[in-house]
Amino acid sequence: MKELLPVILPGLWIIPFTMVLLSLCIRFFPTWNLLDFPERYGLTRKRLPYPTGIVAVFAFLCAFFFIEPLSMQMVGVVLGLLMLATLTFIDDRTPLPFWFRAVMQILLCILLFITGSRIYSITNPADFLGFDVIKLDSLAVSVPFFGSLPILSGFFTIVWLGLTLNALNWFDGIPGQVSSLSTIGFIMMGILAYSDRVNQPHLAMLAFILAGISFACLLFDFPPQKMLLGDSGSMFFGLMLGLLGIYQGGKVATAFLVLGIPLIDAVFVVIRRLLRGRFPFHGDRDHLHHRLLQKGWSERQIILLTGSIGTAFGVTALFLSTKGKGVAFLILLVVMVGLTMYSRKKTESRSQ
Repeated sequence: MKELLPVILPGLWIIPFTMVLLSLCIRFFPTWNLLDFPERYGLTRKRLPYPTGIVAVFAFLCAFFFIEPLSMQMVGVVLGLLMLATLTFIDDRTPLPFWFRAVMQILLCILLFITGSRIYSITNPADFLGFDVIKLDSLAVSVPFFGSLPILSGFFTIVWLGLTLNALNWFDGIPGQVSSLSTIGFIMMGILAYSDRVNQPHLAMLAFILAGISFACLLFDFPPQKMLLGDSGSMFFGLMLGLLGIYQGGKVATAFLVLGIPLIDAVFVVIRRLLRGRFPFHGDRDHLHHRLLQKGWSERQIILLTGSIGTAFGVTALFLSTKGKGVAFLILLVVMVGLTMYSRKKTESRSQ
């Protein structure tokens, strides 16, 4: 317990710090006209402070500067988060073109990769072709100042961070869903990092700090919400979940299971849009939570459902081998297919 306390204590201290900052946002954002635009979505409720997700980034950077030793990787994370915060804050206020957001996100992922946050290998859960571990650093190019950069590692790192960066943002359809899933995910990543299997207490400390920040956001974001995180919050939490999976040799498979619900839902939505001949990244109300809302579920019921599933598979991932995690993902995929068919069937029957 004496060893665990220094690891979780920063995460506990960050909760009241973040709550104070969010309270100040609720007090002063209306004065500064930093409010959301409910009329854009046909809503009649009053305008809410927005985007308060910028507070989550600020709170983490304050803690990060205090506990993280100076390194190229640390500088990359700080610059990347400042870049993300600026981009998402502007986009939350005045929507930016899709192509510009995509280019900036790719540049952000490249920045994180070249400064040291990268995937070096992938464990093969099925022993495909007889390989237990697929090395991604065998082919590399030398880049001035940054040294040797593995090409395959760069590809997988950029794709992984790009997916996690957007996963929670695409799933941000009801208040409290992003902050609840993030809190669960960060706690699971923290427990895994602290366990004897990984034994990385510093990584666990970062995860618990992020859990404290997202939990503080949840207290203000849970229905009926007092504020809106916006892309500034959802993209930050999504990126950090993905980054923890590769930071200091973290576990991608566990992060994948933690983010399984929004990732699978995003894939399903993109496939449906393509089959309908629509642009795959154009927003609509076809996500799982939207379908459940149309079916008559309350926001709190949906949060309870997604949170319970995320917790179940997150806890399972703590005790499974890589092969077991592969099986767990297949089970999660079946669960998501079942929920998607269930919500579609009920929705269609209502419309007939």
